[in-house]
Amino acid sequence: MIPRLDAKKLAEGDAQSLAALLEAAVGVGFATVHNTDLSAARVEEVIETYRAFFRQPETAKRALDMARTGSNRGWGAAGSEQVDPDANPDYKQFFDIGYQLPEGHALATKIFYAPNQWPDDPAFRRVISDYYADAITVCKGLLRAIATAIGADAAHFDKAFDTPMALLRGNYYPARPDWAGAKDFGIATHTDYGCLTLLATDGSPGLEVRKRGGGWIPLSAPPGDFIINFGEMLEFWTDGAVKATPHRVVGGMAERISVPMFFNPTYDTNVAPKGGDEEMLAGDHLSARFRATYVHLQDKT
Repeated sequence: MIPRLDAKKLAEGDAQSLAALLEAAVGVGFATVHNTDLSAARVEEVIETYRAFFRQPETAKRALDMARTGSNRGWGAAGSEQVDPDANPDYKQFFDIGYQLPEGHALATKIFYAPNQWPDDPAFRRVISDYYADAITVCKGLLRAIATAIGADAAHFDKAFDTPMALLRGNYYPARPDWAGAKDFGIATHTDYGCLTLLATDGSPGLEVRKRGGGWIPLSAPPGDFIINFGEMLEFWTDGAVKATPHRVVGGMAERISVPMFFNPTYDTNVAPKGGDEEMLAGDHLSARFRATYVHLQDKT
C-alpha cells in the first residue's frame, strides 16, 4: 500500500505520519503527500502553462532545443531521452529548468547550473520560476521529515542543499502512439537518479510503480496532492535506509502532463555511505547518469 501523508503533520513530528513515511522509504518506495504550501490552484496553473507550451508547433519549440545548447536546459523533443538502454528512446517531450548561480561562482560552469532557456512569453517564466522556488522549500521540509523518520537529526541534510542541483521538469506524454511496440514507453522502467522527487500531475493515470515482489501498482494524484519517491543517490547516501524503486509510464488513451522536481544536493557533496573511505560527489554521479540518458550527451564512439 502506498501511504498518503500530511505535510504539516510531518513537519510537526507526528509519530504516526513519520512511521508511515519510514514505511514508504524502506518498503514500496513511493508515497503521496498533501497539505503542502503549494495549492491545487498553483499546480493547475503550472500544468496549464506547460500544456500551452507543448501544444505549440515544433518549429516554435525548436529554438529552445537542449540538443542545441548541449546542456539539460530547455526543451527536449520526443526521442531525446533514453532511460533504459534495452528500450527505445522515450516518446515524451519535456522542458527543464534548474538552479542559477551568480557569474563567477566556483560551480557555475557545471552542467547542472547551466543558464536556463526561456520562451519569449514572460508569463511562462514567471509562473514556472515562482513554482520552482516554492517547490524547493517544500522539498527541504520533506527531507527534514525523511531524516527524522530514519533516525537522524532533522537538519541532517540541510547544509548539502545550499545550492541544490534542483531540476524542475514539465513532461508531456501524448496518447500512446499507434506505432508503439513492446519497447516503446512514455518513459521506460527506471529508478530516479538523485535524492527526492516531488511529482505534481494533472490527475491522469499512467504512472506505474514496480512491486518489490514483481508486478506493477498504478499510481495517480490530483493537483494539490504530490507523489514523492526516493532516488538512487539517497539510497546509497543513507547506506540503504531509503530505497529507490523502479517505475514507468507506458502511456494510455489520453495525453498526460506531469511536473517532477528532482531535488538533489550541491554538486560537490560527498554522498558516499558514512564510515568508509570512498568519496562519491553528487555531481559526478548525476553526470554519469545524465550522459547515459540524454541522447545528445551520449558518447557515440
